[in-house]
Amino acid sequence: MRILMIGPDRSVHGGISGVVNNYYEAGLDKRIDLCYVGTMVEGSRVRKLFTAIKAYFRFLFKLSAYRLVHVNMASDSSYFRKSVFIRTARLFGKKIVIHQHGGDFENFYYHQLSERGRKNLRRVLSMGDAFVVISPSLEEFFGGLLGRERLTLLPNAIQIPPQGGKEYGRHRILFLGRICREKGIRELLSVMPALKEKYPDIRLCLGGVFEDPQLKEKVEALSDCVEWIGWVGGEEKERYLRECDIFVLPSYFEGQPVSVLEAMAYSCAVVASGTGGIPQMIIDNETGILVEPKSGKSLREGLERALSDNKLCERLGKSAREKAQREFSLDQNMERLLEIYRSVLE
Repeated sequence: MRILMIGPDRSVHGGISGVVNNYYEAGLDKRIDLCYVGTMVEGSRVRKLFTAIKAYFRFLFKLSAYRLVHVNMASDSSYFRKSVFIRTARLFGKKIVIHQHGGDFENFYYHQLSERGRKNLRRVLSMGDAFVVISPSLEEFFGGLLGRERLTLLPNAIQIPPQGGKEYGRHRILFLGRICREKGIRELLSVMPALKEKYPDIRLCLGGVFEDPQLKEKVEALSDCVEWIGWVGGEEKERYLRECDIFVLPSYFEGQPVSVLEAMAYSCAVVASGTGGIPQMIIDNETGILVEPKSGKSLREGLERALSDNKLCERLGKSAREKAQREFSLDQNMERLLEIYRSVLE
């Protein structure tokens, strides 16, 4: 199979690039003839525009050699960029797999697009020969737009690491992701002083890139209990996942965050918002603790449950790892993706 895949550049700090990099690490490019074209990089608007234009011309140059185009898409600017590639692929008679990752697409659809824009969006998305979603919540939303029969549910997945020891009760909390308002960072930082009073040894490790300078100032003001570790990857990320006994993700919206899957695979006790595809992974009091988005009170209570009970953390962490092995193994996911390619190409 010859597959031309597009999405953000693999160097981008984000969920889609993480999914794509996981496929490469699992050897997808060894199973098929895979060409990847990065359509977006981080940086200024000029740099992003230049990258998008360059990617489009590279896409045009490569297109004739490939039968199927796999489009990784989110909402907002990601949709507008990818719609150009989708229309072009359809114009050239190519098979198309649209892989929808974004967690806030519903808000984008109803509140940022005009009626004409929504009509155009439905037309563009209907050009896909297969439409892949990563969570039941996205399946429900896009099923209403395109029809359930057109959709395939393919949850995100990760490589499951070897079983390692986990010391619970260390009160080390890990966050991995974009450091911004939508990830619930304001609420997270607001509860830390009260938790510090009750648990003097508490330490929050913030892994990610700041998107709001004010949040950086707040983190610096909480240096006695909060540490910014930057964007971590590879062995360094593995070390934090092994050392931290609690993982937190208080997002306002999500698709199906890879960071939660990684925390589950490393037997962390996960405290996360019950939004998007997270309840598919975190079953409250079974594989983690669910909290209400945008609620500092709910977040504090959820974290206190984990901080105060080592046995609970251990039970949740072990159950989470078992669920990750059973339902979110990258090897199984990749086989399902190959089945989708074959069905489209038949």
